[in-house]
Amino acid sequence: MEATTRDLDAAIDRWNTGESARPPMDVTLYALCQQRILILLTERRSLSGAVLARLPRQEATPLRSELAARRELGRLSQPRPLSAFRTGPAAPAAELLGYYRAAERRFGVAWNVLAAVNFVESAFNKLRNASSAGAQGPMQFVAATWRAYGLGGNVHDPHDAILGAANYLHANGAPHKYPRALFRYNPSQFYVDAVLRYARLIRSDPRAFYVLYSRQVFVRTPRGLVRLTGPR
Repeated sequence: MEATTRDLDAAIDRWNTGESARPPMDVTLYALCQQRILILLTERRSLSGAVLARLPRQEATPLRSELAARRELGRLSQPRPLSAFRTGPAAPAAELLGYYRAAERRFGVAWNVLAAVNFVESAFNKLRNASSAGAQGPMQFVAATWRAYGLGGNVHDPHDAILGAANYLHANGAPHKYPRALFRYNPSQFYVDAVLRYARLIRSDPRAFYVLYSRQVFVRTPRGLVRLTGPR
């Protein structure tokens, strides 16, 4: 885990994120390797405990937090047939960062919270299908909520969806009451805790957003986890 994270960090440092629309291949491969390790550690608690015990505190703390977030989200995830899923490319990382920051300026909702919601809801719009509840778009809005808070935009457009999410979170208490606002977004304490864990990770580590952005889409099906994106 340490070597993979070190190599991934170095690859991200070499990536010119302002010019390259997509992660370079070395970033993609190291991120996928790290993601596979996280999947294993999420499922095997005894192994994750042993790994965490061996890591320095500065590395163990974010790993422990992410494993907790993954387990919380796992409790909300129900297997769906493979045919239920659709994928597509995320907007360039630099564009998304611009949308988050514009939404923060307009509504006061922290950019890292918006990025965490975008990651949790749709893997930055790499996952394109509607949810089992009918929610759509990069920030997963049901139709009635989008009509009320979408500012007349397109629910499938990342710029419009991020602004709509910031509008909705602000109307429900953000930035002063993020837990309350996120609970209105998705009424589950597991969801709230997971989003806030990812938001803290993004805020505390300048590379974290790019790491999450570079990950692939894994979905839960009746036959287990299936990877839908990335190198073959």
